[in-house]
Amino acid sequence: MSSATAAPSSTGGLTPEQLSAFWRDGYVIIPDALPPTTVRALLDETRSMLEAFPLVDHPMTRFSTGEKSAHVGDDYFLTSGDKIRFFFEEDAFDPATGALTKPKERAINKIGHALHALSPPFAALLDPALNPDLLGAGASEGSVAAARKESHPAAVARALGFKDPRCLQSMVICKQPEIGGAVPPHQDSTFLYTDPPSAVGFWYALEDATAENGCLSFLPGSHRWAPVRQRFVRAEAGGTGFVDNDGPRFPAGDDYGKKVAAKGQDEGEDEGAYKLGEVKAGSLVLIHGNLLHKSEKNLSQKGRIIYTFHVIEGEGTKYDEQNWLQPPAGGLTRLYRD
Repeated sequence: MSSATAAPSSTGGLTPEQLSAFWRDGYVIIPDALPPTTVRALLDETRSMLEAFPLVDHPMTRFSTGEKSAHVGDDYFLTSGDKIRFFFEEDAFDPATGALTKPKERAINKIGHALHALSPPFAALLDPALNPDLLGAGASEGSVAAARKESHPAAVARALGFKDPRCLQSMVICKQPEIGGAVPPHQDSTFLYTDPPSAVGFWYALEDATAENGCLSFLPGSHRWAPVRQRFVRAEAGGTGFVDNDGPRFPAGDDYGKKVAAKGQDEGEDEGAYKLGEVKAGSLVLIHGNLLHKSEKNLSQKGRIIYTFHVIEGEGTKYDEQNWLQPPAGGLTRLYRD
């Protein structure tokens, strides 16, 4: 995936200006990508799942990005690629007793990782036949017919030049009030590696994301010079870990790697170089797999629920058995349905 292979603007999905911003900065914010009806349906499904999941027999797996403890890697996590499972915030527990200090629906960090396949409202986001409302979102001419190619995730993937996009690692991330954990600078291709790298994140705000409640921040242009130095993999001894990446560190194409950051400088020494990405509910943020991005802890009284999934190229790349998330028996979900 490179700017050289991106589809022309006539295919829809993204405007020329949006495409230009994505290839230049490594991300682009698309307001009103989801209509209010879809946002409401996804929020209702999220809240229903949070209220309904049982604590009985739950391993109480805590999601960690490695800031306070080892990155999550138990069996409950490793076998979640084709399931819907619930992962707790680290700070939702009393450090002395281990007991939950919040109601369970206010203690979950994220729900994953197969919402796109197993939850009808989330699955409908990928299928225009199931979600006619989405086809009218963000229409340049205000009609469903005009918007059919513009607003659907498959149309966005086509505009980005994907030949056979496959969907994986779909998650609701709650960023709970008071305890929503910070996420350090990272690249999505570290966690969903293909040879060569091809991942793109589709990140939908279901509630307003602000600096106060822990919105994303981006290091613009870092996708061009920040190599994927490590991979997050299944460890031989069990669990997960990071290993040096001995494969390609940039996507195919001449746009990458002309000026490679020195080791240890990938995160950007100047924190001020990161740009806040405050967005309104319904917005879509597209994130290049090599782009460095992060989010801060949510210490506010307002949560920040988002839905995200990732797309990788299924043609001409290799997704191997080292990756933490392994495909289900039927393979990864195809984004193109026609």
